Amino acid sequence: MSDLGYTVKVLRRIGLVSVQSPLRLAKAGFHLAKWGPALPSGLNAAAARYPDQIAIIDDAGQIAYRDLVAEVNRVTAALKERGLQPSDSIALLARNHRWMVIALIAIMQLGGRVLLLNTMASRSQLTDLAVREDARLLIVDQEFLGVVADLPQESVVLGWADADAPEDVPTLSDLADGQPSSGHPKPKRHGQIVIFTSGTTGLPKGAKREEPKDLKPLLAFFGSIPYRGNSTVVLAAPLFHSWGLLNFSFGLTTVPTYVLRRRFVPEQVLRDIEQHRARVLVVVPLMMQRLLDADPEVIDAADVSSLEITATSGSALAGDLAIHFMDTFTDSIYNFYGATETGWVTIASPKDLRAAPGTAGRVPWRTTVKVLDAEGREVPAGETGVIHVRNDMPFGGYTDGNTKAFADGLMNTGDLGYFDAEGRLFVAGRDDDMIISGGENVFPRELEDALIEHESVQDVVVTGVDDAQWGQRLAAYVVLHDGHDVDEAELVEYAKTHVARFAVPKRIVFLDELPRNPTGKVMKRELPALDSV
Repeated sequence: MSDLGYTVKVLRRIGLVSVQSPLRLAKAGFHLAKWGPALPSGLNAAAARYPDQIAIIDDAGQIAYRDLVAEVNRVTAALKERGLQPSDSIALLARNHRWMVIALIAIMQLGGRVLLLNTMASRSQLTDLAVREDARLLIVDQEFLGVVADLPQESVVLGWADADAPEDVPTLSDLADGQPSSGHPKPKRHGQIVIFTSGTTGLPKGAKREEPKDLKPLLAFFGSIPYRGNSTVVLAAPLFHSWGLLNFSFGLTTVPTYVLRRRFVPEQVLRDIEQHRARVLVVVPLMMQRLLDADPEVIDAADVSSLEITATSGSALAGDLAIHFMDTFTDSIYNFYGATETGWVTIASPKDLRAAPGTAGRVPWRTTVKVLDAEGREVPAGETGVIHVRNDMPFGGYTDGNTKAFADGLMNTGDLGYFDAEGRLFVAGRDDDMIISGGENVFPRELEDALIEHESVQDVVVTGVDDAQWGQRLAAYVVLHDGHDVDEAELVEYAKTHVARFAVPKRIVFLDELPRNPTGKVMKRELPALDSV
């Protein structure tokens, strides 16, 4: 298919090529011309086309697009009144709700620099990040007031506030009250979003995400994940993470109704899908597992037949999890493999996951992916090397001035993997996760995939440890299903029949739960040291 044919097909499906009021289309075009392909244009154009459509359903109720735009404009005016300028850094520590969205887009309209903070950040970690990134203002949900206690309190504003909110801390709602709801001129400096990497082994790095220069990234995304116009989207993945943010920002083009909840409750998610006839669910793999572990009566009673897309990313998706999910709910999984820095690399469809469980999928439109050896040469299908990518999602580098490594114009993902004969990519693991055991290259992923299939194992992560005889060996941290009783020796014997001998774990440590962040990645620095267990 030609690029033109591809473009028209995608635009028609997401509703950008349809019969609409010429006046509303002209207004939407005005906002796109004014702001470019950015969050302010996405929201304002959506409101111009469908002003009365519900934009957000959250724990506070629902709000239409016209009212959401008015609130964003009032908050933008309030930020300006406080003396904030384009390029000023504003930290945002919030869960999924309307005030998170309002704050995010208002800061972009100001031309500010949004620091999207992880809701699991510790008090000291958040303080260090806020100081390092020179945050002029901190917008936080009430529950996080204790986490920002070491920062200047005059710079703190509440996003989500409960009925018992302290009277001496202003809220965004307070600041917006009485401000004009009219639009704002484009700032001299373009707004910027800084997303912090997972920080699973140290202090998170700030990754600058540049707004797309045109619609090509959007077309590539929607060409692989078939959103449709005016759908209801249950957005459960956190908005502070690149996956949740990507689906929200790109999704605005389709003028959806977003269902946002401050807390992920599997049973509530299933009820939301049924009640609102949601077509799209945006999650991370850990949420998929929790949905499968939900109350069986709720699962059996829930009608989720409307679900066409379960868009997932953020951490590795085990093949058996994908199959189990689709067998239980609908054949709807679209697995996005990428990172904060890279954007997308590949996307796996339900058909791909059925045919080759565990695959990271196929290369999308206008994306180049190559697997290179240590000398930078492309390796043939079936051979493992380092995955490199180039696409239309610009990476602005890290806030410390560093950037990712490149080879021949392709970004080094830091992951090892291979293509199969059908053009599907498989990820073996992180380049720095690989260990050498008895002269063999060993990846934790192989043992993780084997152990998770044991009937007693609910969760598992594998790391490398030093070994006098082998150089390095693997150690597994395991969480068992409630009511199951299995010992270390039994799991070691199980591993011997499922993985190569050099991938058999030296130690198995049983934990009540793994220390995971909101996107499902294991915080390895928080795992107990082997010499203390």
